[in-house]
Amino acid sequence: MLELKITVVVTALFAIMIVPLVSQITMRRIQLGNVAIGDANDFDLRKKIETLSNFCEYVPLGLIILALLELNYAHENYALVFGVLFLAARILHALGMLYVKAPLPRAIAMLIQHISFLAAAGMLLKSVL
Repeated sequence: MLELKITVVVTALFAIMIVPLVSQITMRRIQLGNVAIGDANDFDLRKKIETLSNFCEYVPLGLIILALLELNYAHENYALVFGVLFLAARILHALGMLYVKAPLPRAIAMLIQHISFLAAAGMLLKSVL
């Protein structure tokens, strides 16, 4: 049986993380009078939707990369480092989007994430070439 312990833990943490992201959107829609579709031209709702959208764009690929690292490398530190960096980047990005006006936290988060993706991609290619 394959054991992807790091991937399982990180996936569970992302599953927990998505609940407050979605809940914030729902609560804002209710505050605006039960807006069902769109953002009602409300900046706060749009910001919450974009935060969730960005999360949903990157998390699936990150989890696939994490699982492949865990499967292709006997030394689990590679997967652990990637998983921790990716999780930290996603948390920092979400907090930066929702609670900080300055773009620096988001920029740092995306830099960490992109460097992690590139390093992992290089390692995965090296494992098969």
